[in-house]
Amino acid sequence: MEVQGLKHFKRILSLLWRLHDAGCERDSAGNRRLFMDDYCAVVLLYLFNPLLHSIRKLQKALQLNHVAKALGIRRFSLGSFSESARVFDLSRLTAIINELAGELVPLSRDPRLSELKRVLTLVDATVLRGICRLAQATALQTRYNTAKDGTAMHGWRAHTQLDVETFCPHRVERTGARNAGVNREHNVLRRSLEPGRCYVADGGYADRTLFEDIVAAQSSYVIRIPENRVFGVIEERLLSREALDANVVRDAWVRLGGGDAKEMNHTVRLITVHVEPHRRRTRIKQEGRNKSFRHTERIVIVTDLLELPAELVALIYRYRYTIELFFRFFKQLLGMRHLLSQRQEGMDIQIYCAVIACMLINLQTARKPDSMMVFMLGMYLMGVATEQEVQNHLNEADRRGVKLRAKEELWKKLGA
Repeated sequence: MEVQGLKHFKRILSLLWRLHDAGCERDSAGNRRLFMDDYCAVVLLYLFNPLLHSIRKLQKALQLNHVAKALGIRRFSLGSFSESARVFDLSRLTAIINELAGELVPLSRDPRLSELKRVLTLVDATVLRGICRLAQATALQTRYNTAKDGTAMHGWRAHTQLDVETFCPHRVERTGARNAGVNREHNVLRRSLEPGRCYVADGGYADRTLFEDIVAAQSSYVIRIPENRVFGVIEERLLSREALDANVVRDAWVRLGGGDAKEMNHTVRLITVHVEPHRRRTRIKQEGRNKSFRHTERIVIVTDLLELPAELVALIYRYRYTIELFFRFFKQLLGMRHLLSQRQEGMDIQIYCAVIACMLINLQTARKPDSMMVFMLGMYLMGVATEQEVQNHLNEADRRGVKLRAKEELWKKLGA
């Protein structure tokens, strides 16, 4: 598929113009110079340009004629950038996100998942580190760890629901980084359940009451539980040849908890998958001088999808690791490791702008982003690269699969 023009990136500035009057109610003197649309455009410029890793660099970049002309923004002061976020209305930015979300293009996925009649939604959270200077830091539970030198580590946790078909967040909620109480991952998900979805998550969401709430919300779940979780077997199910080929070793209807556990309102299905763990997460025992044994693991999954083939349930859980790739893109390629503002409102705007950036890449390219794609789009937004140059890059053939297979064959020959 060829990319025709950069109409979506041209359009975003006109969409942001709707935010121009946000927060101007108390500007009786009429001397405001940094408006909400300018603020968001500056944040988008930062997200697409790894060279601009601080507010001062952004400030300096706007002194360049090409950049100032491309964005239509004049130089701002550091104080105005810091304080202005407090008066902006985030609901106005949410309306733009909802409009773009309705135009997202589905990406390719395994055709076997067409049997799942629900929207596949991956759920997880990631910590955005920052230097917390808020007076209410303790109440917001921003402290989440202690460094080796004893200093407190502060940050925020972005609870994300990722739509597999578009590789874009369906929902992002910011809380304090401490994973406890009302901010605990499964409690945050509980507050935002929607009908018609299949929530896929790791062991941090393994909570009986959450399972009940998901089913009550007319949705489904595929969630990992610990191997030592207590359950009672109701019925063992025979495994098909397809399930055995997918390394499924058990399929059963179970009752979670011990014998005196409260009966759940729906039947729970347990599927165990035999996997080879990643070498970085494997403990290796040395026996003798040159012998080592790599231990295998079992992934235990629970779900309410009773009729779906076991191998498809295992495939659905494999998609959970897609959200880890998204967090890598979110924090490394879009620069969300560094927060431009320590104010809650400023952080929310930066997170929302990152969501818009994901949507723009989807709308423009209809494929998953990589570092070079983000770089070229950043050069375009800065006015350095022309539209034709960016278009030529986006239309280049993707030969990564060919190169990886050739590399694997070469290693096999060298190891033979």
